[in-house]
Amino acid sequence: MVHETAYYDLLGVSPKSSADELKKAYRKLALKFHPDKNPDEGEKFKLISQAYEVLSDPKKRDLYDQGGEQAIKEGGMGGGAPMDIFNMFFGGGGRMQRERRGKNVVHQLSVSLEEMYNGTTRKLALQKNVICEKCDGYGGKKGTLEKCSTCKGRGVQIKVQQIGPGMIQQVQSMCGDCLGQGESFSSNDRCKNCNGHKVERKKKIIEVHIDKGMKDGQKITFNGEGDQEPGLEPGDVYIVLDQKEHSVFQRQDDNLIMKMSIKLVEALCGFKKTVQTLDNRTIVITSQPGEVIKPDDVKCVQNEGMPIYRDPYDRGQLIIQFEVEFPEKDWLPEHLMYQLERLLPPREDVTITDEMEEVDLCEVDVRKQQKNSNREAYEEDEEGSRGGVQCQTQ
Repeated sequence: MVHETAYYDLLGVSPKSSADELKKAYRKLALKFHPDKNPDEGEKFKLISQAYEVLSDPKKRDLYDQGGEQAIKEGGMGGGAPMDIFNMFFGGGGRMQRERRGKNVVHQLSVSLEEMYNGTTRKLALQKNVICEKCDGYGGKKGTLEKCSTCKGRGVQIKVQQIGPGMIQQVQSMCGDCLGQGESFSSNDRCKNCNGHKVERKKKIIEVHIDKGMKDGQKITFNGEGDQEPGLEPGDVYIVLDQKEHSVFQRQDDNLIMKMSIKLVEALCGFKKTVQTLDNRTIVITSQPGEVIKPDDVKCVQNEGMPIYRDPYDRGQLIIQFEVEFPEKDWLPEHLMYQLERLLPPREDVTITDEMEEVDLCEVDVRKQQKNSNREAYEEDEEGSRGGVQCQTQ
């Protein structure tokens, strides 16, 4: 039995969720609350990353399920920085790499199914940190750097907040004045261009090449195009593809799925239907007379699905799910029914005896059914609220 579910709740998953479900949930939330995308959600991002760091490790997850967060603390969890687990998840590496490199940047790019089918190039404008040109990344006049008076050179600030009667919590955060460096410039010596931050924000246009057959969630990496920090190698930019819904086709791996509606005469006597492909070709779908198509039948066309990634001359299947439209009531005069019956397979003969009772078939009144259902539910609630067993009046 799970002791507490706070970490699972943070990721929006069930305690019974699989490793893949945890990974998918974290990826979605990490992209949404990443500080580069939502600067005000830094604390939320830290909590999400901490939850995933525990639950993605089978041993830590088992420890958490048995004793909750307290068991994790007593078990000596290292509590790595949120950006470490984020970078490891998106291919950036761990803490050792963060000491050598600037932080990575993740962007989500919405693409259509047509773009994934045909391949395309998209230009994307990014805002990123670059080393300040005015002070060459120093932050101010050289030789004027002083110990930060706000954090006393520690680079962090500790705040105490009350979380309940007689209970307090210490929260450690990066010093906002020196940005965790422990040193800062006076207002007169600080670089006017970057305000002592050593970096400035600039726009960068990158070209994203979307190859044929790429998939939803696939990552495209731009090495060294991430945020810059003095003394560190630039991080990477990760572009994560987000596939839009299509009005006709659904994608399933390398296959395309579509629904096709045909009339009863077409289902029985054959048909020709045209389909506009994602690369603007028109293909003709044909069924032969006598090849009966039943409702919900599934057929396929070979090599008309999605191009295979990095092997675009090979493609998956186009899978067609058929819906058969039946004629409306009284579509054929009664005196012609016998002619139609002669052409169709014979009906089943039923022998009717005197002991049998014939009834009429009629349409269902959906509104009346719904009304009765609501009334029955109300009566059940009423009986439940009275308590006890109600006796039937004789």
